[in-house]
Amino acid sequence: MIDPITAVGLATSAFNILKQGLSAGKDIQEMSGTLAKWGAAFSDFQYAEHQAKNPPWYNFKGSDAESAIEIFAQRKKMEAMRKEIKEYISWNYGPSAWDEVLQIEGEMRKQRKQDLYRKEEFKRAVIEWTLGILIATSAAAAVTFILYHWGRYQGRW
Repeated sequence: MIDPITAVGLATSAFNILKQGLSAGKDIQEMSGTLAKWGAAFSDFQYAEHQAKNPPWYNFKGSDAESAIEIFAQRKKMEAMRKEIKEYISWNYGPSAWDEVLQIEGEMRKQRKQDLYRKEEFKRAVIEWTLGILIATSAAAAVTFILYHWGRYQGRW
């Protein structure tokens, strides 16, 4: 699973390339691949942020306050990048162009959810069920072991 910091790093690098290209006079159509990479990283960040808010029960790393502050700072950075991209597209192509970008972004996010995120959720579910079954089996074995030795100590068998 991609973590929020990695997603922000990918988005930042795509944003910087996008910014350099646009300042060099390239058209947004020429930079569409980079814009798509930024959009994918933004989508990954939102998914990772959601996952960080709902961590698996077996995850014992870091404190909640540290990760909350970190995610907050990263979210603000992502929002600033998104705002700058929106301003550029709206300024050069009109407000309706930004609506088109949002529509494409929504379709892309839906597709990524079907492809990538569903696999991550399935993997997480398999890990959770496997760990749950192992813990339940171990607990049942421990109780059986204790009851057997207790009964043996009392001379019942």
